[in-house]
Amino acid sequence: MLKASSFKVSSKLVNSHTKIQSCYLEQDLKGQKVAIVGLGKSGSAATKLALARGASVTAIDQNEISESTFHINNGLLDLKNADLKTFFGNFDDKILKEADVVVVSPGVPLERYGIQSMICSGKEVLSELDFAAQIIPSYTKVLAVTGTNGKSTVTTFAGQILNHLGFETFVGGNLGVPLSDAVFHSPDRRSLEVAVVEVSSYQLEIPPKYFCPSVAVILNLTPDHLERHHTMKNYAAIKCRIFSQMRGKKIGVVPLGNPYLDEAVMDHADGVSLAWIGGSPGVNVDVEAKIAELKLPTIDCLSQLQLSELKAVGKHNYTNAAVAALSVLGLDIEIKAEAFSSMISKLTTLPHRMQVVHVDDDGIVWVDDSKATNVEATYFGLIGFELKSVVLLGGVAKEVEMKGSNGFEQVVEPLRHHRGVITFGFSGKMIQRTLCANGLTIPCLNAETLKDAVRLARSIAQRGDAIVLSPGCASFDEFRNFEQRGRIFQELAISSE
Repeated sequence: MLKASSFKVSSKLVNSHTKIQSCYLEQDLKGQKVAIVGLGKSGSAATKLALARGASVTAIDQNEISESTFHINNGLLDLKNADLKTFFGNFDDKILKEADVVVVSPGVPLERYGIQSMICSGKEVLSELDFAAQIIPSYTKVLAVTGTNGKSTVTTFAGQILNHLGFETFVGGNLGVPLSDAVFHSPDRRSLEVAVVEVSSYQLEIPPKYFCPSVAVILNLTPDHLERHHTMKNYAAIKCRIFSQMRGKKIGVVPLGNPYLDEAVMDHADGVSLAWIGGSPGVNVDVEAKIAELKLPTIDCLSQLQLSELKAVGKHNYTNAAVAALSVLGLDIEIKAEAFSSMISKLTTLPHRMQVVHVDDDGIVWVDDSKATNVEATYFGLIGFELKSVVLLGGVAKEVEMKGSNGFEQVVEPLRHHRGVITFGFSGKMIQRTLCANGLTIPCLNAETLKDAVRLARSIAQRGDAIVLSPGCASFDEFRNFEQRGRIFQELAISSE
């Protein structure tokens, strides 16, 4: 692990308009060949970091985009740098075989380009997360958050708490800013004290060698990404790799009573001090009293956290806030639990997570929960929301492990007290059939598109109701991503008056 005092960065890396004077990376990869596979946000950040570490870099992507487009999207990269070669579309596999280190972006399946075979052969193959972890200073505390649902919210809450308390904190990972950018985080030369990192299962498919959080959290585990991970058992094992390099007083937080995780934790969390969501030591939330009890496995002390001032919509956010607080306490950076009380009212969620986006002239509240891309996320959003609502469900339903089920039968119960349901998109009719076949008694209509669904919802919503977009599906039938879906919903909300 490199010390911060030895950081040095090449001037070739940055243009004259960018100040990254705080980063002085030692040229620890000088003379080595590094291949970066996948040039999305993570791969581009890893490319920048590899060059800063002195490597000769070959960056490849299967998409046949032009170099000019790549340059526009990655202004920090000097494409005339003699140490950087780029290949788009087809390339010679010899590039990977000749590389000393291969860094794989999370969007690239391991079956592609013979990556899995290279891992099995012992070649140095790293995820972007692990590549970045090699140079995170040893004094920087790392808080890592994963899980099927809620990880962005908990990551955001933890980052906000730390920032409010005055700690120099990087917040990123799968959340938006790759961990490879953390070393370039501090333009005023302050030391990076904490990195709060959202981690996806795709980032853990390559077993970590260097990523070693001080605290790691798995919030939950429900069916998702099974088209890539195939089974829940495999999905759980991949998630639990987040603990694989942790030892001693480092803390792992996991939900109590998940059979898949219970088995996987035993294999990957040997020597980790465990805390439980819904158990002790750990986090216990009284939703009605709006109080959480927090107990770390390393300290024999019980603390209470008052949650009544939390402004984030949805009762599930009480647990998210409490887990964030326990995780920050577990970093052992001299914070007392009492300090959190004043923070709760300041916590804000990210866009598209049960976000109130409009209240129209008829008093109808419009709520954007477009980030609910699986059924479980929709379920937890609905059980925590008290306004009578017209709920919009649809898009492309995800695979579940149980054959003959699409998972939407589990939202029938929380939907019963609402005004109605509008299904839409590619899986809309299938969702409608499932809900009706499982005893849904409120009106359930189907529309072709989100725009049509909003129009129908507006026609049956009554004064004081809410219209909630909580799709339970991926967005790729009609939109580029859940963010675009949420933005269009917001525009439709405002234009519906």
